[in-house]
Amino acid sequence: MIVGGTVRVPGDKSITHRALLLAALTRGTSHVGGALTSLDARSSARVLRALGADISPLRPGSVVTIRGRTRFKRPTRMLDCGNSGTTTRLLLGLLAAHRFPATLTGDASLRRRPMRRVTIPLSRMGARFDQSDGDGLPLTVRGGPLTPLRYELPVSSAQIKSALLLAGLAGGVGLELREPHGRSRDHTERMLRAFGFRVVEEDGWIRFSPDGRLEPFELQVPGDPSSAAFLVGAAILAQGGELRVAGVDLNPTRTGFLGVLQRMGAPVAIEDVAEHYGEPVGNLVVRPARLRGAQVMPREIPGLIDEIPLLAVLASRAEGVTVFREVGELRVKESDRLSLIAENLRAVGASAEVSGDDLHVQGGDAPPRGSVRAAGDHRLAMAFAVLGTVPGARIRVDDMACAAVSFPRFQETLRGLARVGAP
Repeated sequence: MIVGGTVRVPGDKSITHRALLLAALTRGTSHVGGALTSLDARSSARVLRALGADISPLRPGSVVTIRGRTRFKRPTRMLDCGNSGTTTRLLLGLLAAHRFPATLTGDASLRRRPMRRVTIPLSRMGARFDQSDGDGLPLTVRGGPLTPLRYELPVSSAQIKSALLLAGLAGGVGLELREPHGRSRDHTERMLRAFGFRVVEEDGWIRFSPDGRLEPFELQVPGDPSSAAFLVGAAILAQGGELRVAGVDLNPTRTGFLGVLQRMGAPVAIEDVAEHYGEPVGNLVVRPARLRGAQVMPREIPGLIDEIPLLAVLASRAEGVTVFREVGELRVKESDRLSLIAENLRAVGASAEVSGDDLHVQGGDAPPRGSVRAAGDHRLAMAFAVLGTVPGARIRVDDMACAAVSFPRFQETLRGLARVGAP
């Protein structure tokens, strides 16, 4: 494949979720352009409508209008969060400060994902929870007055951190939070600062003071760097050309994968950077490269956790061994992502194994061929579709439809990379 030209990726998923949540809890009308229109984003819009917000349909190319309220109304039915862990956990934080019960559920994958990592600290703040089936969903939250919290997170997680910050926002209480292994993505902190809330980092602690005020806003959502990573990966594996991915969010807590690619021998240029609503936005320029193995250390993982499937398939084409250290958190994503990365790499003829919480991938140059089980995991499906662009590859992914969770029309976009530069 010869790549060329300029492409754009869908709006950032993390920012879309947060923009919808904050606008829904803001009296007045807000407008969000460039919002992601994927299944996960629609899950957030759906549950927020059930809580009293008026949200226009999420359609590609349209500006989403949100008419919010200062407090949610009591829902009349169970809140279905689909496949979206972000919707579920961040919403639990907001609901913890509301004086009514609400029950959250989701699809089979989401119902299996752990929620106690959020409900335990929220319980310490004063919310109450009823879980009918172990650690997952369905789950009922009974909110009310909250108290300040000082808490060390069990893992570095933007979802846990954001749930607590949003609880502090909705409950009007202060927080002190500490992440154990590096910084997770900080979109919530940036957005809260934009509304005048005091969010500072001192001595490894994040300190939040509820002294700002939510006001109606207009926001243009930048492109999702996690989605851009798949197109970057395809360009690196191409046989020639140059690809520009325009308008991508370049938040430093989201671009750790670029540093790994640099060490692997595939530097990605960044150009035309400007700041929008507290987020740096710019273009990525990438060319094909010969890759070499690298070590990815624990402190890096929070900043590239979603890009590990893509980095792993690239590592299978590199010279030498790539090791991802302490990536056990992948076991509780949309699938047991850690085991499935290794299993599927072996299924297409590559060498990969899991040792404890580490993932080892041996590079090679034989054309990858075989069947891949995505288990409904959008990032696995897209990563192996990228690997399938290698000359001579014959990879069958059992469920490419799940890519729509985060990247609508992914397959068309991937196939179009070879044509965007054609005369």
